[in-house]
Amino acid sequence: MSVFARLVEQLADLLEPLFHASAAAAAIVLFTALVRLLVHPLSRAAARGRRAGAALQPRIAELRKKHAKSPDKLQQAVLELHAEEKVSPLSGCLPSLLQLPAFFLLYHLFSNRTIGGAPNDLLTHQLFAAPLGDRWTDALADGGVFGAPGLVYLGLFALVTAVATFNYRRTKRTAAAGPLGAVGDGEQVPGLGAVGKVMPFMSFFTLVTVAVMPLAAALYVVTSTTWSTLERAALYR
Repeated sequence: MSVFARLVEQLADLLEPLFHASAAAAAIVLFTALVRLLVHPLSRAAARGRRAGAALQPRIAELRKKHAKSPDKLQQAVLELHAEEKVSPLSGCLPSLLQLPAFFLLYHLFSNRTIGGAPNDLLTHQLFAAPLGDRWTDALADGGVFGAPGLVYLGLFALVTAVATFNYRRTKRTAAAGPLGAVGDGEQVPGLGAVGKVMPFMSFFTLVTVAVMPLAAALYVVTSTTWSTLERAALYR
């Protein structure tokens, strides 16, 4: 934790001439961008995997005809085909999973009052008027919704809502073109149908994260979600 804290502090020191009191917040955004750059090759691989999955649809249609009277055999055959061709319908989840350690490090870093027995100086940093270690409830108690800290959160909520709406529309269009895990005529790989129904709404859950997490962790999530939206728009266009 102390090593990670020093990394954030050093980034903040580098950015301080440009961002002044919000240098630590800018460091979190930069750190998030670096993490996303590291996992970008996996995101590209996931996009290739999705295109490969689409190319399997004619073979899946043949399997459906072959096992028309045996849904269990059809599902097993489809799963075996994906394994044989090394195509995973869930490959897109891997980049998100690899980001979790960075998120939890930030969460704990800005949730602890001390680091290595010393006061956590990072908690004194702000994003404009909102301390990075505070939550939305703290902002509401310090001036209300339209107080200086509250306005910072309103800005984040507006950004998250815009990104979530864009994601919702894009995901709905994708689902209309071909439901997640479809194996022909609406039949789906086991368990993926429910995922497909929930996916259009996933980005809106970020609003809850911004509201309940320390601002630093929320800033990481907002930056990562925005990056993911732009990345997917480019890779899946």
